[in-house]
Amino acid sequence: MISLYGWYWQKRRFGGEFKQELLNFRSRNNWTEAQWREYQEQKLRDLLIHAFGHVPFYKEKYSQAGFQLSDFQNFKLEDLQRLPFLEKQELREFGETSLLADNKEKGNFYSSSGSTGTPTKIYYSPSFHQIWSAAFEVRIREWAGLDRFSARGMIGGRRVVKEGDSQGPFYRYNSFEKQTYFSAYHIGPNTVRDYLEGMVKGKVEYMTGYAMSNYFLAQEIEKAGLKAPKLKAVITSSEKLSPEMRETFRRVYQCETFDSYSGVEACGLISETSDGYLVNSPDVGILEVLDENGHAVPAGASGEVVSTGLLNFDQPLIRYRIGDRVSLAKEGAGPKNIDMPVFEQIDGRVEDKVVGPDGRTMVRFHGIFIDHQGLVASQVVQEKRDLIILRLVTDSSYSKDISEPIMIQRIQSQLGSDITVNFEYLEELPRTSSGKIKAVISKL
Repeated sequence: MISLYGWYWQKRRFGGEFKQELLNFRSRNNWTEAQWREYQEQKLRDLLIHAFGHVPFYKEKYSQAGFQLSDFQNFKLEDLQRLPFLEKQELREFGETSLLADNKEKGNFYSSSGSTGTPTKIYYSPSFHQIWSAAFEVRIREWAGLDRFSARGMIGGRRVVKEGDSQGPFYRYNSFEKQTYFSAYHIGPNTVRDYLEGMVKGKVEYMTGYAMSNYFLAQEIEKAGLKAPKLKAVITSSEKLSPEMRETFRRVYQCETFDSYSGVEACGLISETSDGYLVNSPDVGILEVLDENGHAVPAGASGEVVSTGLLNFDQPLIRYRIGDRVSLAKEGAGPKNIDMPVFEQIDGRVEDKVVGPDGRTMVRFHGIFIDHQGLVASQVVQEKRDLIILRLVTDSSYSKDISEPIMIQRIQSQLGSDITVNFEYLEELPRTSSGKIKAVISKL
């Protein structure tokens, strides 16, 4: 059944426009800064004219801000800062209604991670999915010396093992894509041999998915004194990649690591070139890096990411405050023959890890908070190895009787049935000294 779904998933991403878009992305790899500017400016004008004419949310928002359709016909990249932001709460509230184009293609919604609140739902038509998949192939896999036919091991958000107390196996195989999908929720000293067995059986050539989960697995392999297969690469995403993680992957898998930053929103793509530079793909999205006053930060500085996606016209994300941070590279830094914006590092979010009673480790809990009416924001706090506190911000449509048992079941399915789950209802979640909200807090 998993392979059957893999067949459908493969056709959806790699059919239709994929092959032509593959050629298009490759042809733009070596464009000059002037070519990129002309391309982005025209795509931005097309996007804004479309959004004003066909997306009710933007028609109202931009009209209230004093814009008319004619303002977008000669729009410059510098004019982007005049537009209001799209806040995450607006995407949650209007993403399935007025943020959709009235002439959209037939498609499906997919949920984001929603690390500290209700996950956002992103609309994918098949053609958008194929264009996005082509960008991923050219700017991530190919730069890492791989392709979509390479056998991969994946640690992501899908629940491949239902129960927290399962005895395994903790992986499933998708034969159509030569993909071994590992559980992110059972990595520990008692299960590591099962994970290694899955890598060997699946003839895994590279590992990908959550940075922290891959790191936890590599650590457990090393601690157990086991020999892992030599890989071609590790491709990480979703969490901050540290030098210690890179070095651990190099020791355990005898390969280099390639970092990347995107997300289900697919409104920006930062990826690592073959010579180790992090660059933004200008044909995927326009990334602004702003300070706390909304001004562009200088070279070498860190700032908030504000994304304008250039691929999804069915649910446009224009000046979207996604909630992550990056650091720009210093002046003059960059790869040879690739004239794309360069970044020093993806700051992203750094979360605490949760440790279960049996030693399993994880940082990802967004699946707990999907599809709860009235849930505004959430936070996971580990008080003890067997005690989790869920801090929640809700509105009047939220039902404790409905949501609490579901959340308890989901937590226990990740950490085991002997976990106690308590709830705290707050007006707002506490912030760190830097003003950020952490999705996961461990007091261990």
